[in-house]
This record gives sequence, structure tokens and C-alpha cells, in this order.
Amino acid sequence: MSPSPISMPPSSLVADDTTGDSVLQPFFVLHKALPQKCERKAAGSTRTRRKIDLPPSSPKSPEKSDAVASSVGPNDTNYERLRLEAFNMTWSKIDTTIKEILTRVHRSLFAEVHQWALESFLALKSGEPRNAFEIQSPYPLLDDVICKQIPTAMILTKNAEFVDDMLTFQELGEHLKSKGCHIANLSAMDFCAKDGIAGCLRSLLRQLVMDAPDLADMSVLSSWYCEPENYDHPVIIVIDDMERCCGAILADFIRLLSEWVMKLPVIFIMGVATTDTAKKLLPSDALQHLQSSKFTLGSPLERMNALVEAVLVKPSFGFNIGHNVAVFMRNYFLGHDGTITSFVRALKLACVKHFSMEPLSFLGIDILDENQVILYLLLYSWFSYMASVMHYLTLCLNMLLIFHLLKEALIRGKDCTNSRDDLEEGLSDLRKLLKAWSSVILCLYEVGKHNKIQLLDIFCEATDPTLSSLDPSNHKLERSFNGQNLAEGRELPLSSLIKLLDLWSIHTEELCEVHGEVRELQSVVKSSNNGNNLKERQIDCHRMSMSLCAGRTSLSVNGKAAALLDYMVRKFLMPIECLCFHEIICFRNVDILQSALIGNPRRNIQIDLMKSTTYMKCSCCCSTENVLSPTMHDTSVMYNLAQEHGDLISLQDWYHSFKSTVLSTNKLKCPLQHSPMSKKVKSSPSESEASIQARFCRAVIELQIAGLIRMPSKKRPDFVQRVAFGL
Repeated sequence: MSPSPISMPPSSLVADDTTGDSVLQPFFVLHKALPQKCERKAAGSTRTRRKIDLPPSSPKSPEKSDAVASSVGPNDTNYERLRLEAFNMTWSKIDTTIKEILTRVHRSLFAEVHQWALESFLALKSGEPRNAFEIQSPYPLLDDVICKQIPTAMILTKNAEFVDDMLTFQELGEHLKSKGCHIANLSAMDFCAKDGIAGCLRSLLRQLVMDAPDLADMSVLSSWYCEPENYDHPVIIVIDDMERCCGAILADFIRLLSEWVMKLPVIFIMGVATTDTAKKLLPSDALQHLQSSKFTLGSPLERMNALVEAVLVKPSFGFNIGHNVAVFMRNYFLGHDGTITSFVRALKLACVKHFSMEPLSFLGIDILDENQVILYLLLYSWFSYMASVMHYLTLCLNMLLIFHLLKEALIRGKDCTNSRDDLEEGLSDLRKLLKAWSSVILCLYEVGKHNKIQLLDIFCEATDPTLSSLDPSNHKLERSFNGQNLAEGRELPLSSLIKLLDLWSIHTEELCEVHGEVRELQSVVKSSNNGNNLKERQIDCHRMSMSLCAGRTSLSVNGKAAALLDYMVRKFLMPIECLCFHEIICFRNVDILQSALIGNPRRNIQIDLMKSTTYMKCSCCCSTENVLSPTMHDTSVMYNLAQEHGDLISLQDWYHSFKSTVLSTNKLKCPLQHSPMSKKVKSSPSESEASIQARFCRAVIELQIAGLIRMPSKKRPDFVQRVAFGL
């Protein structure tokens, strides 16, 4: 709002306040509220202005707009609270699952590194025994170069961006710390040339030694390690990103620790992007002090496959995304060098938008619970029967809103593929199809692994409504990932087919219609495999003919497996956004997600300046968009006045318009009501010309900083140019 002078309280109020004389309580008055009559006068003196042509915001489908409009009810605040609680519960589960999945992916690597660290520690401690004086002496023990080598684990990250690996190294440190190791995490900021080797030593002491002095002294660390509770445990130093460290400082740090390694068993764990990073960064005399061992993290695609399976494929959270959103998030993931962090950020924002926009979204947390679905059905039938007395049921107002929303969703579901006239059938089919849909995608992924097809690609294709409606002979369907999986299933060897059917049997346990077929096919494959083993024991003269028979048998079994997979795809792989009541769990507005992630800041600034009253919602500023109030913020007033001009704005005309708008507050003032207090209040003097000019200059500078105008040039010093015209 526009700056206003701080108004002093009446003298009577100051005199009555005897307890707060010594307490300074600063406060700010942003603007003064005008009476309602003045607002009506201001509304009457409206001047016509030409608005800037803003592009339409992210388009919403008519169905979405109707759903949002229908959610407004007499108890809308409580209803929003339900959606907020549902979002908190849903994202808490998703976030916990993501952390567990990423930890599970690296669990084998963590165990391998821990075993290596124990073996390296025992090798360091296996030297000749030292006496107590040598152990407690504050200087290193002299030995040959071979004994001064530090065990170092070079962990190959395979990532172009390091944001994902930061969390991985933190989890690795916590895992090793839980096993009894002393852990110190050093970053590239600790190895900067400005602080030298003293900076990394101080950081090392702060993490290991309690109440450590601010000194870069190795004797302090040595004395700490000789204490009984710290002895006989390895000291592991984790450097998450070796490439970002200063090579000279890191080399000095390695040389220093190598002098103490026989007394202070130090082990390095370093993250590297390539195998030759250490050779490029460190000199040869520092490299000879490192006894390197190589480890490899899982690739970003492996982590992404595990994340997509746990969060998007398995229906455990009551939230999912549509085809366009899935394709956008896949491109967003690949465009950010395959960082899981970028994908999780996009997923969280999609979850936020879904629960804030969709009225039925709070039902998603219970959609897979059969008991909760039965409860909603009972409430729906009861309220349908009691429709004539709804206005008396004030205690069940939230359930009434649910009733109306479910009824409208049922009407909108008429356009869906599996539309139902009955609410019970619609919710029941949604719950069953979600589980079947998940099982079929996992079966497709098991086949796609043989062809190196990623789960995210299969998921994007499974959510595509256009592919589900194509004819089986369509060439586009044959080139799809599903078509490639069917072709791959016909060519699998018998041993791979047996393993594949075992995995299918696990994925289809809850899909009774398919599970029996898989079990039957398993028995056929195993019997044919046993027959082949018996035939291999026959005499050599019949070996060739029997191998041909085995080949024909395997081909027939592969054909049955491919036919079963094709049956599962056509019957159960229906896109989520084609299901009835998909609004409850599916977010598909990709325009809003793209705008929130990538953004259009200049356009958002323009909208905020032109519609500031809709955000501030104060009583003194007029709520009508075409009215300029003197109590509005100066920058907002200036930008609205600029809409009357073209590309060039005359500073004189602009200033006079701003001045007349600001000074109109004196004309709009209404007489105060007569009261004893009003006689003691002095009317504030009118604002000076210098103050108005200062406010004008400040608003112009703010518009320039926002990138909306360009300051005057030497050729036309009295004009400013609009930079963002037409946005």
C-alpha cells in the first residue's frame, strides 16, 4: 500500500496508558481505511482505461471449472481443511516411501563399503604394536612410505549433477556411524584456497571432538582418539564431491594425514564422477599416499525405475498423474541431467495442485480402503433418501458436500470409458481397475528389462488415452513399448521365460483372472523344460531331431506367454484418466504444473500489479477492478495508469495522473462523526509536492527493476518505454 505518515494516538489514550510508558512498541500504518460512502463516491468517479492484453492463464477444462465452482458451499473453510489434511497425509507417505526406496537401492553398496572399511581398519591396526608413550605422544610416528598409505574408497557417482548424491553420501555416513565408525563429512567448501588447510582441519575437529578449540592442530585429534571410548574404531572422512575441491589444499590434507595414519587410522570415502578424477586433480606425491578401491553407485535410471514403481505404479497413496503430466515430468527429469531431486520436486508440486484444485481429492486417501468406500456409499444412499430434509441436517454438513460432489462426479463420469449409472459400481470398479492396472504395468516392465526399456517410458505409454483406442493392426501400436514387449516375449529363451513367469506370478497374485492362467503356463513351461532335460540324456543319434522338437515346443510356449500378455494389456491396461471418478486421484492439468515449475515471472508481476486489490482484500481499496484508489500501492497505481499509454509514456502526463489519483483522498474524505474524541484529533495536512514526486520516482524505479519499463534516453528524456507491452 502507499506509504503514509505514522498517525499519533490521541493524548487521552497516551495519558491513560500508565503501564507502557517505558516500553517501546513500534508499529506501522500502511494506509488509512476510508468510509464505505467514500468508496461509493470513488466508484462513481471511474475513468475508462485501456488494459494491457494479458494472455489467458493456464486453461482449465470446463469440467474442472465446474468442479471447482461446485465446491463452494456454506462450510467451504472446513472443506478446504479436509483437503489440506489429505495432502499432508498423502505427501508424508510419498516422501517416506521415496527415502526408503533410495536407501534400499544403495543398501548393498553401503554393506560393501562397510565391510571394506572394517578390513582396511584391521590392516592399519595390524602393524607392529606401539607402547603407551608412542600412542599418547602429540607427534606422528615415522615409518616408510608404504605404511603411510590411506585406504580410500573412490565411489563413482555417474551423475552430471551432484544434487542427488549429496543425500546418498549423507545416508552412507549415517549407515557407517550406526555401525560404530567415527564419521566426518567434509564438503568442497572446506577445501577452498581462501582458508587453506586450516579450514578443513577445523571442520574435522568440530565434527569429531566435543568442545574442540578453534585451532588447526592434529595433536588435539590424536589425543581425542587415544581416549578409551574412541579407540578401536575407524575414523572415516567422507568427501562427497572431489572435483569441486581445491587440488592443492586436498593434496596438503592427504600428506598431513598420511603422517598420522599409523597412529590415527583414517579412511577416506570420496565421490568422483569419472575414474581418472584423482589423477587429474592431485599431484603424484599425494596420489602415492592413497590406497584406492573403486565402488559404483546405481545409475539415475535405476533409481528412477524404483521410485516410479513404488510411487506411481503401485496404488498405495490415492494420487497419480495423467499422460500429459507424466510426459512433461519425464522430459523435466531428462532435461535436468537425470536428477531425482528435480523429479521429486515436480511430483510434489503436482500433488499440491491436485489437492488445491480438485474438490474430490480428499477422498483419494480412502479410495483403496474397501470399508471406507462402503461408508461413503451408505452415506450417499442415506442422503439421497433424506434429500427433502437436507437443510435440517446441519451436523452432517461436510457429508452433504461429499454427497453433492459425488453426485456431480457421477454425472461427469458419463463420458468415461467405464461409465456407470450406479455410484457403488463406479467406486468399486475404480478400486479394482487400479490394482489390475498396476499388476499389468509391472508385468510389462519385467519383459521390458530384457530390451532395456525404462519403467517411466512404459508408465507414460500406459497413461496415453490415444493408444488404448487404436486398432491392434495399427503400425503406431506395433512401434510402441507394448508392441516391443510383445515381440520380445516371443523370442525369449526357455530359461528366461521360466524366470519371467515366476515374476508374473508374484505381480498377479491379486488379479485372479490372470493368476490362474500364469500358473497353468508355468506348469506347461516346467514340464517342457523337464522333457528337454530327459531328451538330452538320450543317445547321440537322436539328439538333433529332439533339439528341433524342443525348439518347436519353446516357440509354442512363448506364443502362449505373448498372447497372455496381450490379453492383460487389452483388458486391464486402461488409462487412469479414462476411468470413472478419476478426478479423485488423477492430476492431469499440465499447463498449471508447467507454469509453476518453469514460471512466467514477468507476466505474474503484471497480473499482481493490475489486480492488487484481489490479493490485499482490504476494506479501504475499492474491490472493483476499474477503480483506482489513492490507498493502493504506488507501484500498482502507476502501472494501472500506464495502461492508458502506448509503447512510449510521457513522464509529465504520467506524473499528473499519479498526482491527481493520490490527492483525490482529500476530496473523498467524509466528515467525522461527532464524539468527544474527535475534537482532540487534528486533521493531517495535505501532502507536499516534494513528497509526491519522491513517491513517483520510487514507483518508477520499482517498475524499472521489475523489467516493465525502460528509463528515458538522451534523445527523448521526457519519455519512458514499456518493455513488456502486450504480455
